[in-house]
Amino acid sequence: MPSIPDDLTYTLLYRFNQNIMALGCAIEEIGVWIDQRGSADVSDRIDDHLTVITANSDFIAQAMADLMARWEPKEEASPED
Repeated sequence: MPSIPDDLTYTLLYRFNQNIMALGCAIEEIGVWIDQRGSADVSDRIDDHLTVITANSDFIAQAMADLMARWEPKEEASPED
């Protein structure tokens, strides 16, 4: 398992992504509930918005992987320096 950067940027982006995905799942469940109660047009609009989240999730995951791949650990100063 790769080590996690000391820079909080990666961790912050990861947590934002987790929150976005969790909100997407919750909204999807609400959309199903609404659809089951006969409001298909509202459910369809919810699905349209969820499509944006889904379409962006692959890019976000790939961008985060690229950031991790580019991260280089800080070199510790030699005690002789």
